[in-house]
Amino acid sequence: MTKNNTIFTCQSCGSVYSKWQGRCDDCLGWNTIVEEVPLSQNSKAISSAKGSTKIDFFSLHDNNPSPPRITTGNNEFDRVCGGGLVRSSAVLLGGDPGIGKSTILMQVLAGAADTGANALYISGEESISQIQDRAKRLNVEKSSISLATETELGRVLAALKSKKPDIAIIDSIQTLWTDTISAAPGTVAQVRTCAHELVRFAKSTGCTIILVGHVTKDGQIAGPRVVEHLVDAVLQFEGERGHHFRILRALKNRFGATDEIGVFEMAECGLVEVPNPSALFLDERGIGHAGSAVFAGIEGTRPILVEIQALAAKTTFGSPRRAVVGWEPNRLAMLLAVIETRCNIAFGGFDIYLNVAGGLKISEPAADLAVAAALISAISGVPLPDDCVVFGEIALSGDVRSVPRAEARMKEAEKLGFTRAIIPQSRKSGTSINVSLELLPTHIERLKDLVFHITGEDEL
Repeated sequence: MTKNNTIFTCQSCGSVYSKWQGRCDDCLGWNTIVEEVPLSQNSKAISSAKGSTKIDFFSLHDNNPSPPRITTGNNEFDRVCGGGLVRSSAVLLGGDPGIGKSTILMQVLAGAADTGANALYISGEESISQIQDRAKRLNVEKSSISLATETELGRVLAALKSKKPDIAIIDSIQTLWTDTISAAPGTVAQVRTCAHELVRFAKSTGCTIILVGHVTKDGQIAGPRVVEHLVDAVLQFEGERGHHFRILRALKNRFGATDEIGVFEMAECGLVEVPNPSALFLDERGIGHAGSAVFAGIEGTRPILVEIQALAAKTTFGSPRRAVVGWEPNRLAMLLAVIETRCNIAFGGFDIYLNVAGGLKISEPAADLAVAAALISAISGVPLPDDCVVFGEIALSGDVRSVPRAEARMKEAEKLGFTRAIIPQSRKSGTSINVSLELLPTHIERLKDLVFHITGEDEL
């Protein structure tokens, strides 16, 4: 009698073990490893295939054409994808519930259908009438999109083979299931198997598959990480419910940049593209307030200006509070330590609140100098000039370091009416910057120079 071999798989990260254990070594999760029965393997079929299958090899210098792309008519979405959707590719889109994933995909699919693409929308979460109501609200009900509701993988693949679409959207991958796996829909085994079969279909037929994925409480795409490795691109749709704009960010892209973003504004008729995000983020900026600094950042290939707000309030507790929205809390703690140590400015008796206006999340170190300027302005009560932008990286020694693409940042600021800039000294001496902004102050090499420029004193 043949013994059934079993494997043990972590339900959080998808790691496989030969025996059960209480803690996963990769994701460090407890009680996440469950027993699974792998698919049976036919040794005779494998041995016979070894002699019959021929692998074709190619040279690196072969002049193969670039993969063809499908333009959706949505410039922001096409920008994030690297110029459009690549045929035979698989894209995973994740985001919080209600953030607008189905809305943007419906608009993208309608735009592709209007250009002549054969478009399919298969939903496992909504009925046909719900999808049609959304299409009417978005004014795309006349687009030639085929709709279906199905959750069984075999029927989905059969429909894709018969329809032969150019683009197919599966909403969502967590609702699909196959009877070859004895597990509930949404489990690691089901999600991994269904995603693998859909990616195989995309690679073999030339169809572009877009999978919608749920997210966990901490914002990570739910399911095993192997799904993110299978697909060609992973897009994250993010934004705060209290704000009217959304950010589409590429976390992985085999056919384009991984740091590109697309900006959309939520309106009554759906998501509207924002060609100039800087003007949107600075639209309602206050004038003459202490604790406000305009940061000239870079997101992908696009320079973006955002307002960084800081507030220093006297604490009523033994341990002061540090609250951050849109920036890295650990970097704020490091920056506060540098300012206290190198500039003798005490923040111990103040609660510090830092906010990136509009809800945009900033990760580049070039925001250090803008955050420091906002903090120094907040604790001293001296506002920065309204027509001034700030960017630069701060070292632990208190030195201000240069950042890449300074000219592009300053040109974007000049286009929006800014006339002055506070940037690292090393960039001022260069001759490649061709902008008319006045550089303030005349010398800024260390953090103390920034304190003196804002407050007029060496220390507070």
